[in-house]
Amino acid sequence: MKDNFSARSGNYAKYRPTYPDAFFDYLKALQTNFNACWDCGTGNGQVAVKLAAQFKNVYATDISQSQLDNAQKQNNIFYSLQPAEKTNFPDNFFDLVVVAQAVHWFNFNQFYAEVTRTSKNNSLLAIIGYGLLKINEPIDAIINHFYKNIIGGYWDKERKYIDENYATIPFPFSEIKTPVFKNQFSWTLDQLIGYIGTWSAVQHYMKNKNQNPVDLIHNDLKRMWGQQQTCVVNFPLLLRLGHIKKT
Repeated sequence: MKDNFSARSGNYAKYRPTYPDAFFDYLKALQTNFNACWDCGTGNGQVAVKLAAQFKNVYATDISQSQLDNAQKQNNIFYSLQPAEKTNFPDNFFDLVVVAQAVHWFNFNQFYAEVTRTSKNNSLLAIIGYGLLKINEPIDAIINHFYKNIIGGYWDKERKYIDENYATIPFPFSEIKTPVFKNQFSWTLDQLIGYIGTWSAVQHYMKNKNQNPVDLIHNDLKRMWGQQQTCVVNFPLLLRLGHIKKT
């Protein structure tokens, strides 16, 4: 698993979008046991906090100590520095495993083997994420140009799984057909700029060129944003969900 997010982990916690309550309600409705949940690649702990309202204990792991240091604390969330592919969790332990915006960084075969080992029979694996945001046609055009042409060469190869809506990741589990969830926010321009600044390709660009590429589009975004305080920002929610069947 790659660590692209230790740098500026505070901004990651501040600017990354959350996931809709409707999704967590849906997940809860599918569960029968609520003892232990694993939030793998927890980042800033935003998903762990949501799960902690439903589960007795949430075990949240990441390979970035900086991210864990900035994660949201709660008494029944147990953070630990561990790779997704090899943990110290016992066999047949988890009722649910959730991976949010992280599975594309993992070694799929090793991670899925670890999920199977640590999960109870017929427990659930939920892989979630979000694709490229949409606001309106003029702003989308600026962001799309930035995404593809300015920083396009700085994305890690794993980014393609996001662009393909997680439809092409391996998923050797008994898959459940899921509803489509709406992931919508009202953001200021500063929030949008802050979020774009957390992209891994932006970090790679800055390291290579010693320049923040977001500065190249800031004025264009400001002009298209106009006088309005906020704009509605839509993220496509990516979701693969399945039962873990143990032989």
